[in-house]
Amino acid sequence: MRPHVIARPRTVHGVDFSGAVDAGRRIWIASGVVEGSTLRVEACRRAEGLPGSGRDRDPCLAALQKFVVEQHASAVGLDFPFGLPRALVKARSWEEFVRSFPGRYASPDKFRAACRHASDGVELRRVTDRESRTPFSPYNLRLYRQTYFGIRELLHPLVREHLACVPPMQRLHPGRPWIFEICPASLLKRDQLYFPYKGRSETHREARARILRRIEKLIPLSFTGEALRADVIRDPGGDALDSIIAACGTFRALRQPAPRANSAYALEGYVYV
Repeated sequence: MRPHVIARPRTVHGVDFSGAVDAGRRIWIASGVVEGSTLRVEACRRAEGLPGSGRDRDPCLAALQKFVVEQHASAVGLDFPFGLPRALVKARSWEEFVRSFPGRYASPDKFRAACRHASDGVELRRVTDRESRTPFSPYNLRLYRQTYFGIRELLHPLVREHLACVPPMQRLHPGRPWIFEICPASLLKRDQLYFPYKGRSETHREARARILRRIEKLIPLSFTGEALRADVIRDPGGDALDSIIAACGTFRALRQPAPRANSAYALEGYVYV
């Protein structure tokens, strides 16, 4: 008997996530469709433009969670840590960890304090962080809010209500969005494109253009129009470009074989590069 093959999603979204108070302005979403071996980007916009969203974090994240749920047969890449190092996880499984997360950590600051206390002040990394060369520990000062709000406001309701599937910790299901952990910095390091591109100077703009030209050939990637491509290069914060890179990483994840069986991945999460 031939094994059952699940059709891969044809729609891809890359989300440059933020846990800041003005998350609606900082989060960008790039959306595209798979056309053969190419990802064609059709839109790139701020999350504050989603229905029911806004600049403030709470309405924005609620709208983003609704947006993800509505992407029934899509792949969505999110750039925040989906878990913690094994030494800090008290749950027996990743799903249990996510379900218990809001009750265990009442605020982002209490989350970071608990992690630092449990690790004696050392910033531990997951196995996948070391392998994919992510810049920070999940509870690093520059990342802990992103980790906290990403798990609490996005992954928790999705896992609790069985509204999505998150590989490799969960089985893939047709008709549900597939959620991948993506790290734009790791993708740029892999392709030797990790150099400064966030800023308003002409040097930074040229760096964004250079990165985009390179990934257009590597992925390959195309845009529905030159104006959309120009907008990505023009964004001085580099967040629009990060969402494009996240979409590219998600597209890559769909085409690569499943990661090898690893108990660390099953509990801590896995970064697709």
